[in-house]
This record gives sequence, structure tokens and C-alpha cells, in this order.
Amino acid sequence: MAKQHWRKARIPALLVAGGLLLSGCLQDPNAGSNQAGGFSLGEPEAGDGIVTIMGAFGGDEEALFNEALQPFIDETGIQVDYVSDQDFTNTIQVRVSAGDLPDIGLFPQPGGVMNLAEGGHIYPIDEFLDYDSLNSTLVPGFLDSARYKGRVYAVPMRMAVKSIVWYPKKAFEENGWNTAPATLQELDELTEQIRTETSTTPWCIAWGSDQATGWVGTDWIEEYVLRMWGPQVYDDWIFGRIPFNDERIVQSIERYGELATPENVIGGNDGIINTPFSDAMNPAFSETPGCYMMRQGNFAIGFFPPEIASNLDEEIGIFVFPRDEEGYDGQPMLGGGDLAAAFSYDADTIAVMEFLSSDQFGGPWAEAGGWLSPHTTFDTSLYPNETTRQIAELAVSSDVFRYDGSDVMPREVGSGSFWTEMVAFQSGKSAQDTADAIAATWPESEEEEE
Repeated sequence: MAKQHWRKARIPALLVAGGLLLSGCLQDPNAGSNQAGGFSLGEPEAGDGIVTIMGAFGGDEEALFNEALQPFIDETGIQVDYVSDQDFTNTIQVRVSAGDLPDIGLFPQPGGVMNLAEGGHIYPIDEFLDYDSLNSTLVPGFLDSARYKGRVYAVPMRMAVKSIVWYPKKAFEENGWNTAPATLQELDELTEQIRTETSTTPWCIAWGSDQATGWVGTDWIEEYVLRMWGPQVYDDWIFGRIPFNDERIVQSIERYGELATPENVIGGNDGIINTPFSDAMNPAFSETPGCYMMRQGNFAIGFFPPEIASNLDEEIGIFVFPRDEEGYDGQPMLGGGDLAAAFSYDADTIAVMEFLSSDQFGGPWAEAGGWLSPHTTFDTSLYPNETTRQIAELAVSSDVFRYDGSDVMPREVGSGSFWTEMVAFQSGKSAQDTADAIAATWPESEEEEE
């Protein structure tokens, strides 16, 4: 069952074998019967030769997405129509209510997938994709980002990697500093070494994002929770199975606070809160750097000065935000991505879903930059520079991938109190009071059953 079925010649065979596909060949270990979310599935319909997709990205990304689909369209003859909607998260809810759905939705956050899975509006992937084959090539743990009550309802189409520390390569080489700290403890030692040897703040941290100021701080806490306590506690936390003010979460906030002191971060507390997050690392590129390390996602490349971005491999070095030697025994990776979910159950939609979720999708997008495949088997020679290949390798070699927790939490928390209370913490509020205030905003009905 590892072979792909999206080639046109195989679509009739897929229809004939529908019963087999739905009977035991798909190995989601948490799958239930063929009835999930209100569905009772039989053989997929033939389809009408047209598949509609809706997502949030537009402009150059839309053009590259369509270009990446073209080999599939040419080979199968299936017409794929992509509709861009910048307000996708809200629009898709409206269209569900109106019964006016695309065949496939591309979700920038898993929260929307969970909501629609709960309402029985999307199909669990184990009903029409080879779960085992898919899971075997994905970065470990990626499918868990779309798991609702034991079943997976979406597949990753694009990956974002957040657990990256960026540094000015020449400065590190000249000073002989550690370019690959293996643990948080070694990273703390490096931080102290840079501060002592240069009398300069080692870290470039900035959160400024207008009304969204604070989201960068939530990433920091997620990094520490993953490393100090591991993926199970992380999952229990982001899905509300333990309270936000659990002592382990409080300790994670405190651990971040020990690093993000005025002695360690350029501009101190005010600089962190008020400097635009896109400008965080600019001081590192001065003749005499004002800071040396930034923890941020792979999208940071788009914010570097042109002279740095155009010479990325020579100017910038990276290493993974390391594990905690006293915590989780493995290297976790925090990230995100776009998730494809099916609203229709026909051979054409299934074929498109198989292609989007395969390691064959995305070549032109990868070559242009700004896109990472979630597959460990993707051809990394397609990436435009060595730095991007290194980022992909960090994700591939990680022991477990976990989706950005604030994107999974209820909106009141994930893009509400978590943001604002991190600003309050950075301004002097205690970790305990911060966690208590966030916990008080968690909707009781949002606690997920295991």
C-alpha cells in the first residue's frame, strides 16, 4: 500500500479497490471503525475532474503553489482550482455553515482542523490515505498536530521550523565560540562566555508586533516546555489536559526568564517588548555586534538585510535550540505548517490529497525559497542554499516534532491571554501570577479528551 495512486492510470483501480482501502490496510493505530465524525464511508465517488482548494496564502506563494501542482495536473488531467482568502480561518467557518465548501482546505493552524473535525465536516485521513506509509516519511510527530480524539484529520503540505538559533558566522569563527551547543546547559555557558568576553548582550530578542506583540514570547515558553518535560506533558498542556498554571509550566516560564535578563538581551525588557520582531537580529550585523544570537523560525531569512540574505551561507550560521540534559531525553523540534484537509470524498480529491501529502510535491516552491517539505525523503538538493538544507536536516534529525502550541490552544488563550500575559511577565510579573492569569481564561469546554 506504499505506492501512490495519484497517477491518472491508477484512479479507476482506486475506485475498484475502495473496499480494500477502507478495510484494515491503513494503519493509524488510533483509528476507529469506518464511522468517524458522522461519516459512514464506502467506495469513493468518481469525481468530476475538478478539485477546488482554498487557503490563506496569495501573491508569489500562490503562484509557486500552482506551479508545484502543475506536474500532477499534466499527468492526471485533473483540474485544480486554488482560491486564496486572507481571512481563510473565518471564511471557511462561514462556508461550512452555508454548505458551500471547497474540496480541500489548507489550514495554517491545526485549531481550525480540530473545530471542523468535531463538527463532522472533514474526513479522517486514515479512510483514504496509507497512514503507515505517510507516517514513515514525515518528520516524527508531525501527524499528531491534526489528531482529534484519536484520529488524524489533515496532512502537512508545508513545514515551518522554529527551533533555530541564528548567529553571525564570522564573529563566532573569530572568537572560537561553540557553534553547536548540545544542551541548554551548554547554551547557558555560551551565553555567559559571550557576555564576559565582549561585555555585550549575547541575545537578540524582539517581540514587537503591534496588537500581536507577545507571540514571540509564547514560542520561547513552548521551547522550554518541550525540552524540560517532553512531548507528552507538552500535549497535555496545549490541549488543556493539565492547567496552564501547572507547576511544570511555571518552571518553564521561570527558565526563560533566567535567560531573558537585561544583562543578556539587547535593549533589556523595553527592547524586547518594543523592538519589531523582524528587526531583532539587525544589531548582530553591525561592525561591532550589539548582540549575537537569535532564536526564531526559518521565515527569519525574509527579514535579514539584503546584503546578508544574498550571501546567507557565508554570513549566517545556525544550530538547533538544544535539548535539556536534565529533561526530555531527545531533541524536539517546535514548528508549524499548512495542513490539508478533505471536505469531499471522491477519487479526484483523494488523488490531489495523495500528491499534496507526498514527497514529490513542492519542488518549484522549494527552489524559489520560503518552502520546506515535512518529508524526511524530500530531495534536499532542490533547496536554494546550504542554510535552508541545514534547517531541513535539523527537522529531519529531530526526535519529535510538535506544532506551535499557541496555534492549537483555544483562541482566547493562544492568541489572547498568552500573548498579553507574556508581555506582562517580561515587564516584571511573576511566572506564577502570569500562569495563573492565563489559566483563568481557559474555556472549560475546550479541554480535550484523550
